[in-house]
Amino acid sequence: MPFISELIKRRWIFIGFALGAVLLSIPIPEGLTPIGMRALTLVIVSFLFFITEPIPLPGIALFIAVFEVLLGLAKPTAVAQSFMSDSIFFIMGSLMIAAALVKQNLDKRIALAIVRVTGPKIQWVILGLVTVSALLSSFIGEHTVAAMMLPVGVALIHFSSRDGRQVRNLSIAILLSIAYGAMVAGIGTPSGGTRNAIMLEYWKELYGIEMTYFSWIIHAYPIIFLEIPCIAFVLYRTFKPEIKDLSRAIAGLRKSVRESGQMTKEDWLTVAIFMLTVLMWMTISDTIGLGITALMGVLLFLVAGLVRWEDLNNSVNWGIILVYGGAISLGVVMKRTGVAEWISLSFLRWMEPIGIHEGLPLLAAISLMTLFLAAFVSSGATVGLLGPITLNIASLSGTSLIAAGFVTVISSSFSFLTPVASPACNIIYGSGYLKRSNFLKAGWKLLLVSFISILLMSLSYWRLLKL
Repeated sequence: MPFISELIKRRWIFIGFALGAVLLSIPIPEGLTPIGMRALTLVIVSFLFFITEPIPLPGIALFIAVFEVLLGLAKPTAVAQSFMSDSIFFIMGSLMIAAALVKQNLDKRIALAIVRVTGPKIQWVILGLVTVSALLSSFIGEHTVAAMMLPVGVALIHFSSRDGRQVRNLSIAILLSIAYGAMVAGIGTPSGGTRNAIMLEYWKELYGIEMTYFSWIIHAYPIIFLEIPCIAFVLYRTFKPEIKDLSRAIAGLRKSVRESGQMTKEDWLTVAIFMLTVLMWMTISDTIGLGITALMGVLLFLVAGLVRWEDLNNSVNWGIILVYGGAISLGVVMKRTGVAEWISLSFLRWMEPIGIHEGLPLLAAISLMTLFLAAFVSSGATVGLLGPITLNIASLSGTSLIAAGFVTVISSSFSFLTPVASPACNIIYGSGYLKRSNFLKAGWKLLLVSFISILLMSLSYWRLLKL
């Protein structure tokens, strides 16, 4: 019956509300206030909804806003303000800029530029794809780069062989190099991902820590340089390509680009405005805010006629802005009601018997906790839920708040095992060339390497920066 099937489909909504009712009726745990218990209930139910997605993610954000007010956790005006901060402007502006770049259809030119530098040898092409995907995504976000670079990878595959079954490993290596390169580098700059904007907001709102665009790059970018060669090496060794030389593919690509003509004035102007926006992020954003700076870049694209509002309206996922507004709002409530501190103290009590209570061991535990959650939930939602907790753990233990924040953000980007939690992997997986098992086959190796990279950063580079 349609009614019964619809109830089954929506079962997690009923389970979530039933769980919430049970939590609100049980005795309040020691150390938690009544308002804190209501906030903890909202956090647990929201977490369940983020994992199961019984309704679209923007709907979960609306659920958070409504119940923050109904449960007496915040006034309506305060909830509205938490949904529209400078960080949300930053996310919105970055998505608009990415849409303007995609509109110029530079994919084949990017592919040709890559192979001109790398040459035809497949191991160097894979390294080139990882590098370019990483460099681009560190500024404009992984989902945009995945959308831009997917046609690049498909073009190289098609020009290599007309029968995809004959180049199965080649296809996997090329497409995963794009997905993984884009995924890990989104932490390189504040504009590289919504998770970064969320952490910036938590540092500022909860602890009064101001992190500039350039300072973020100084702290986070070196780990990208560690990841790039590791990804290329693991993919090449795991999926040994059937073709070692792509000269044939390069010839076909060069012919296709020649037929499409030279770069136009609009293409060059697009690149110039984007570079100017990045420069403004590095120089004046600490004065006027990252969000306003991003909106200035959007205005330049509109004024120059390079993009129409209709293009932005159709290309930008407005719902995702609402999702991250909800995540930030929930994080602020967790801090203000004492939930973050209660969870943090509980975590430290559990970890202390095995010697994990501060410094590097604690950062390793935070990383593992984040890696686990990021395998099931998107990176932005992971940082939104865990950020207030991991920062509070660091504050209570005397561990660097900056280091704990970066460990949380960076670890959330290592979703190698499945295509679910990473937008880049999701887009590439949607091409139909990959199986879920392909991610697992290479992903566990990269997960181990990446975890070690975080520990090395904590032991060496960040100590030099006195974190």
